[in-house]
Amino acid sequence: MKTFLFVIILLFLPLQLNSTAEVNFQQKKFYYENLVTNWPKIFPDSNRNAAGPRFFKYLIDQNLTYQEFIEYNKLYCPVSGSLINPGQKPVFINVKNLKNNEQTCGNIYQCCLPCSCDLMNYVKVKTINHKFKDGKKNIDLLLIKNPCQKKDFPEEVNRDYFCKNNDLNKDEVFIVDNQLVVGLLHSANKCKAKDLSAISNNEMTGKFCAFKNQIPVDKLNMGMGDIFIKMAR
Repeated sequence: MKTFLFVIILLFLPLQLNSTAEVNFQQKKFYYENLVTNWPKIFPDSNRNAAGPRFFKYLIDQNLTYQEFIEYNKLYCPVSGSLINPGQKPVFINVKNLKNNEQTCGNIYQCCLPCSCDLMNYVKVKTINHKFKDGKKNIDLLLIKNPCQKKDFPEEVNRDYFCKNNDLNKDEVFIVDNQLVVGLLHSANKCKAKDLSAISNNEMTGKFCAFKNQIPVDKLNMGMGDIFIKMAR
């Protein structure tokens, strides 16, 4: 009798696990579709060029739980402002800490290959404590310097999304220490030697990024990341 029950339990378990996984993916699809529905609110003129900060501002202004906020922030690229399909695998990178320039490692979600290079090269990270629907939690913000004073602010980007005269516009974007928040660094921790070794030995974050980061800015021809670099450098 015990053997019979054990077999029944084993047969039933995979169904439970698959069902749970399906619910989780369906929830992510709902988040994605919600962003698509609210696209006109986030981008009134439909220009999302380098406008990851607009997604972040929209999301942090919503009454979300911590986990909802994390999942939503996996669905856009901080560099390009492109939406990212739910379930996409993250890329492991290292970014300097704003406070002390120590290396922080974590995951980012990107739309295309060069974005991880741009984040590692031009972005810093800072941890803040933020109040969500279910309580206060730490989040790790990806930051760039205020781009609003640039005389060569990229013409492909809607400047009004970010700036009010030469200052960042707090009504349009989220600001920390006069830095522009472009997105989240997920599962962030202080880098260990093995983390930095894994990143530098990775075909993409190591070899490819080393090649890309040597190209002069005026010679770049790699799409949306070039616009982001003009803002962030």
